[in-house]
Amino acid sequence: MKEKMKSILLALLVAGSLVQSYYLIYRLPGGDSIAKTENNYIKTDNMGPEESAENLIYPDKMQIHMGEGKHTVFYPNSTFYNLIYSRLKGRSFESFQRRPVENTDWSKIRNEDPGIELTFGSGIPVSLLQRVMQIAPDSLFEAERIDRIWIYTSPNDSKTHAMFFSTEGDIVYEAGKVDLTVQDVQQHVDFGKEWTAYSSEAGGKYYVPQSSIQMVEAEINIGVYTVEQMQQSLFFDPGITRYIQEKDGSEIYTDSKRSLQVRQEQKWISYTDPAAPPAGESSDGKDALAAVDFVNEHGGWNGTYRLGQSGTGEDRSQIVFQQYYGAYPILDTLNFHYGTIRLNLQQGTVSAYERSLIYMKSGEQHKTMVKLPGGAELKEKLGRINKDSAIEDLYPAYLPELTKTGTGLKLTPVWAVKQASGAVTVIR
Repeated sequence: MKEKMKSILLALLVAGSLVQSYYLIYRLPGGDSIAKTENNYIKTDNMGPEESAENLIYPDKMQIHMGEGKHTVFYPNSTFYNLIYSRLKGRSFESFQRRPVENTDWSKIRNEDPGIELTFGSGIPVSLLQRVMQIAPDSLFEAERIDRIWIYTSPNDSKTHAMFFSTEGDIVYEAGKVDLTVQDVQQHVDFGKEWTAYSSEAGGKYYVPQSSIQMVEAEINIGVYTVEQMQQSLFFDPGITRYIQEKDGSEIYTDSKRSLQVRQEQKWISYTDPAAPPAGESSDGKDALAAVDFVNEHGGWNGTYRLGQSGTGEDRSQIVFQQYYGAYPILDTLNFHYGTIRLNLQQGTVSAYERSLIYMKSGEQHKTMVKLPGGAELKEKLGRINKDSAIEDLYPAYLPELTKTGTGLKLTPVWAVKQASGAVTVIR
């Protein structure tokens, strides 16, 4: 009997030892082994929310042409912009025909024919547009990047024209079949009749309001993601990172492979992973989707964003997401980095990642209405800028700065003037 009891006790001790070993090797609850692969990161739950790619793809502005040289402009998240864009996303476009841009008098169409012109900044791959618009598959067209979609009707013509402009600059694709009637287009155009009138400048490169426009100036309470949160998100094992203090005051954390540079005075981080393993073949569209997934997993979205730039360099892709407040973008400046999330990818894998640690808190905000100049006053100021470098674009934007206490973010309305040199000048 004693021998039997000893055997039972020994079996219980062995079983208890095995259970204890299991708890030491595995993290409970969840059962995730500590022995993770190097490409696995720890996801932090108390940072920004995730976002779908479809919610990040939309035009930077919508120009309405009403004929007789009359125009107006709608910006993202405004009532008529949302209404028109939601309707266009539900209509189909197919049977694309390739044509030279120079074969059409676009200035005449702009000033005489009712139409809607959507612009996408530096352009967007067709493969991404197909995620938000009903664009039929077309092997030739799908390889393009599009910076404008122009839908218009001509007098005495029962057909609606839908033109997709390539970023190459010399080619336009017309959809042979468009699920929009002449009456549909006219109804959308009519939304602009009672809106602020704009004049077309420099052959339609930019538009100037004929009177001042009103914008909201805001002071918003902010929070700041901690360095520890970013380390947890970006490093396989934050416990083995080394700290380095740079002469310029910035902080660097590294695990000998990856590095995280923190500029505390601007609340801005730069992460690099030069040894990021290649994921295989990539394209502009796939890289943009990979960039969205990376942000979802490593920090999330601290506001409303739009896919503002996607392009391929010699050996990498550069993806920029532009932050918005209301209908207008927030500028990223040399004096204060904010308003963008930037990523570099090599063969579909993120090798560099830059973003602000600041996020806007919900709750009480201080808002006042201010006016931005228009008409002759604005044209005079633009004329002085145009002497130095040709103007490529003009749009309302917000200039960000921290409040004196450092606990808030002030957003000041400005005109942003994009020049051919690449510089962006602000006008108040």
